[in-house]
This record gives sequence, C-alpha cells and structure tokens, in this order.
Amino acid sequence: MYVRHLQVVDFRSWAQADLAFDPGVSVFVGSNGQGKTNLVEAIGYVATLGSHRVATDAPLVRTGSPRAVIRAAVVNAGRELLVELEITPGKANRARINRGPVPRPREVLGILRTVLFAPEDLALVRGDPGERRKFMDDLLVARAPRYAGIRSDYERVLKQRSALLKSAGAARRAGGRGDLSTLEVWDGHLAAQGAQLLAARLDLIDDLAPLVAANYAGVAPESRPVSIRYRSTLGDALPRRERADVAELEAALLAEIARVRPQEVERGVCLVGPHRDELELTLGDNPAKGYASHGESWSFALALRLGAYDLLRDDGAEPVLVLDDVFAELDRRRRQQLAKVAANAEQVLVTAAVAEDVPEELAGARYQVRDGEVNRVR
Repeated sequence: MYVRHLQVVDFRSWAQADLAFDPGVSVFVGSNGQGKTNLVEAIGYVATLGSHRVATDAPLVRTGSPRAVIRAAVVNAGRELLVELEITPGKANRARINRGPVPRPREVLGILRTVLFAPEDLALVRGDPGERRKFMDDLLVARAPRYAGIRSDYERVLKQRSALLKSAGAARRAGGRGDLSTLEVWDGHLAAQGAQLLAARLDLIDDLAPLVAANYAGVAPESRPVSIRYRSTLGDALPRRERADVAELEAALLAEIARVRPQEVERGVCLVGPHRDELELTLGDNPAKGYASHGESWSFALALRLGAYDLLRDDGAEPVLVLDDVFAELDRRRRQQLAKVAANAEQVLVTAAVAEDVPEELAGARYQVRDGEVNRVR
C-alpha cells in the first residue's frame, strides 16, 4: 500500500499542489509555516476523514475559498484507486472513487491506511481520556472500516439520549416531572450500539497491549516497563471472555444504565457507556499521566503509534507511516529506533524543518517546501 500521487486544491495554505511519490522514503524539508505538514495532513485525511491537528473541517479550507479538494492515487494490493474528497464547511462533504460518486464519504475508508506520529501525540499520554478514546476508535476504523458507522451511530444515540436527560432533569429541578417516556427506547439503542463498540475496543486492546510493551522496551530499554489496560464504566460488572461477547456486554450495559438512572436524570448526562471509558497507561506501578518524565511520555506515545503500525501490518495491509516533525523532538536513541522501523516500511512520509533532523537511515526522495511551492530536489 502506498500513495502514488497527491493533488490538493485550496487545502490549508495551498492554492494548489501536485506531487508524485514512489514507494520508500519521502522527506519534506521546509521552515515552519511553509505548509509541509499540510501536505501529509491531506494524506491522513484520505485515510481517516479527519485531521490530527483540528477537530472540525473548516480550518482545512484555504481562507477565502468555498471548498477544498484532495485527490490521491492509492496503490492497494496491486490495484490503483483514485480517491477524491471535496470538503465544504457547513455542508455535507462529497467523495468519489475512480471518478464515480459514492453515497457517503466514509465509503473511502480502508482504501488507504496510515499511522501518523506527530508532536500532538504527547496528548495521548498527558491529555484527557478523550484523546485516548479517539486513538482507539481511529485504530478500530483503520482495521475494519465498518466501525466508522457503529461509531457514528453510537454518537448519534448518545446525543439524543443526553438531550432527553438534560431536558428532563431541568424540568424536574423546576418542579415538574420531565418527560422520560421514551428513555427506555434510547437505553436500548445506547446499549446495542455501545456493546458493539465496547467489544471491539476490548479485543483491540488485548491485541495491542503486547505490541505497545515491546515497542516501548525497544525505544526506552533503560526505563520501567509499560502496560495498557481498558477501564470500562461497567467496572466489576464487565463480563470478560477470551474475546468479548457483544450480547453479554449489551445486557450488562442495560443493567448498569438502569442502576444509575436516578443519577443520570439528576445530572442530565449519560454516565454509562464507551464515551466515558478510559485507556489506562501504566509506567511501572504508576499511571503514566503525572508520573512519566518528558522523555518517558514521548517514548510511550511513540510505542502506542508503533504498536498500531505493527497491528495493522499484521492484519495484512502495511500502512503508510507518516512522521510529522517528530525527529527534532527525540533524542538520539529514540531517533534511531524510529528510523529503524521506518526504513523497513513500504512507504514513509517525513516532514522536518531542517534536513539534518532526519536520520541518515532514511535515505530517499527529498522535497523542498518554500514560498508556496514544493519541488523534488532528489
């Protein structure tokens, strides 16, 4: 799997850019603010329909333009597919595959897989639980694109049920009764969709945990060992088998929802479900957040991404590895470990402010990004 060609129109700072790629290493070199990260961000958007830098699409459209367009020719298992995405703030985005329109943009998911490591990944260790939930769910979708629909359906049900609880809670605090006549229906929907998402996350972390531990040991052999563990709002009521059982999880979610219903109505929020779960990161005997040093936090974030890369590669389709301005953040040992992995990837895209930041092991194509132009120089 690799990207053979990329074209962007009115994407971020680029009025237009047109690039051809080969398998192997491609390095974009340019000063900060020249737009090199915008190019790999566009490739990441093709893979995930999202950005690693912003939560909404509006900043992706060049100022003054009504829409942005990304076109990527992707070679997947010997077959080339052209993916075209049109991003229009305030309207539904549109997508085409091989010039033919598709009903929903998420139909393109799975054509390209990427694993991206960027400075923002420090939030995986030091940030809020939402960062780690997003990491899990993005990886789920990369492994099996159908989970994009399950994730979307769960978020829709959660929004509806939360609005019902909020309005009912406000009514009761004002002396009324609040209309909860449809709450049980939404309970069922939340449990059904939540069980599918929860089961997938549990199986994912079972598969990912040993890969993360091994990668951390390789990146930081002198450090304490690390582990990752899924913590559910079900607590001790979480049924576990060797692989998660959706029906059992749905029943457990329904029971727990019924148990905490008075608190939910009082507070006006959904207290049970995958939206409140956590991926616990442990360094030695302590939580990584608050106990890991700066270097240990970087190592843990890198181990999570390299673990994800190994997992996707083991699934049979090696992802494109994207390293966005990270070598300047790493010490010599971590640079070497990352370069060792990257050198063996089918395709790796690297951005750097100065060429000297990129390890010598990553020889390959070089692109100079300057003054609104990108040119191949080697």
